[in-house]
Amino acid sequence: MPGSAEPNWRLDDEAGPTGAGQPAARGSFAGTRSGRTRPPEERVATNVLIVGAGGAGLRAAIELTEQGVRVLCTAKRPSRDAHTVLAQGGINAALGTMDPEDSWQAHAADTLKEGYWLNEPDLVETLAREAPGGIEDLLRWGADFARDENGKVLQRFFGAHRHRRTCYTGDYTGREVHRTLLRRAQQLRVAFDDRLYVTRLLVHDGRVFGAYGFNMDTGCRVIVHADAVILAAGGHMRVYRRCSSRRDENNGDAMRLALAAGCRLRDMELVQFHPSGMVYPEEAAGQLVSEAVRGEGGILRNAKGERYMERYDPVRLELSTRDRVALANYTEIIEGRGTERAAVYLDVSHLGREEILRKLPQVYRNFIDLAMLDISRTPMEIAPTAHYSMGGVLVDGVEHQTDVEGLFAIGECAGGLHGANRLGGNSLIDCVVFGKIAGAAAAELVRKAEGQVRDHAAIRAAGDEIDDVLSRSGDEFPRSIQRAVRDTMNETCGVVRAETGLKDGLRRLEEIERREQEIQILPDIAGFEDLVYSFDLRSMIVSARATLACAIERRETRGAHNRSDYPALDPAYQVNLVYSSDGTIGRTDVARASAKVVELTLDEELQTAGRLVE
Repeated sequence: MPGSAEPNWRLDDEAGPTGAGQPAARGSFAGTRSGRTRPPEERVATNVLIVGAGGAGLRAAIELTEQGVRVLCTAKRPSRDAHTVLAQGGINAALGTMDPEDSWQAHAADTLKEGYWLNEPDLVETLAREAPGGIEDLLRWGADFARDENGKVLQRFFGAHRHRRTCYTGDYTGREVHRTLLRRAQQLRVAFDDRLYVTRLLVHDGRVFGAYGFNMDTGCRVIVHADAVILAAGGHMRVYRRCSSRRDENNGDAMRLALAAGCRLRDMELVQFHPSGMVYPEEAAGQLVSEAVRGEGGILRNAKGERYMERYDPVRLELSTRDRVALANYTEIIEGRGTERAAVYLDVSHLGREEILRKLPQVYRNFIDLAMLDISRTPMEIAPTAHYSMGGVLVDGVEHQTDVEGLFAIGECAGGLHGANRLGGNSLIDCVVFGKIAGAAAAELVRKAEGQVRDHAAIRAAGDEIDDVLSRSGDEFPRSIQRAVRDTMNETCGVVRAETGLKDGLRRLEEIERREQEIQILPDIAGFEDLVYSFDLRSMIVSARATLACAIERRETRGAHNRSDYPALDPAYQVNLVYSSDGTIGRTDVARASAKVVELTLDEELQTAGRLVE
């Protein structure tokens, strides 16, 4: 409850022999190998379980707690350091502080155009309409957005926006948004467990009743009973070797959990490659170089010194859409006009050091720390990097409910909002707007709940899954197989795809699955990292397979999905592809947006001619 004491969410009378809140002995998982009984299972109860403590999960937790609903927010890494902190450039809302003619309808129109009409119009219009209120919430809770000397919130241009509507805090906007939400959640005394790894959602007769997992430090098994569950566990970009995610996040956990629970996935082939990721040093390859760099006047040049965006989009140049800029960078490199490191140059040296430090402090610091490069003097070397999952768990309606009763999916793990290419700056506001809406919907569901089934067979099956992994005694290790998945996706399902390569990717994935059966888990004094890596690997395989299969099925070029063997946009594929756990792929028609929004999208026709050079 708001302002109450620390929530008592453990079931003391069901905690087992170890006692309430007491972990099983370290290494207790090893006992399952020798035939001894399963270690004790700690039982926890809450009204709503949130899997993920990034921006979307925090906003949902805030809404639920303010409505008097008990929440447990779980995460695989410290809640203060969720993936949201890596978002740099900004957060969108049609505030009109810089361009008074901006409107929520214009914001929706830009989002639909950027998404190549594969977005769910209801989601797009709700996002655009509610975005100003989301910013107001953040400001009320102390968000430190850039302002002018009169205190007015500043807004910058982002690629493919017709107006300045992106609020920002230098180039660390995601960190500021996350810090603001976390501070508010802590004020409300939201319960967190950032060492609980969820391995399976618990479902009975089409309704979720909690989740099963283990403590990553002690190995203690944990059963969480809940009236509703909200998946906010991020996307699946870590299936690529060069990506903007860190190695222990965005492995597709939400996709695997949802499919196993009985949900479906939507448009998994639609992967956004950000135009600019670092290329060296190797350990930093793929780390994001914010779109704010181009928004503030950064210029792209190839190794010959040519400003090549004049060939790809002579009107918008570096402020073109993300898919076009990423493809332009890729084409320059693949056709031999890149640098020796297979990169292109992004130059901001003309802005001056003071302006760079004021507008782009994080990018400046990253290059100093990681590459020993002063970007105020020397151009950056960058290349496309896998950045965002535009597809994800299929949700029904604005409230983000899934196929399973009581289960919601929000943030990057949910499909439908972004279509074939996400509008820059929409990911953070997605978390804020739909985190609030899904939280309110979950609160209403909890208030109406009359009872909750606890299916012991489902709980046993979840425990058996972990036992099965621990019982293996092969000579493979999860981390090396993860690298094989990432290499496969980089080489067969990258910026430009073709059916031959995609089918080869599926074949290679079958071999990877065979290797996965031969893994060995070695819990030690450092914790249960091998077990974590094993389930991460399972998530990567599931999401990679769905991405490859759907990429084969979409035989056209649309948005970020570039098929060299099908280079034209095909009206027959203005549909959403729906992937089921048995591997089948269905199609659903896209609804039509409201008349005013459609009218605002007609000033520019979608063009693909000249985009695919190879």
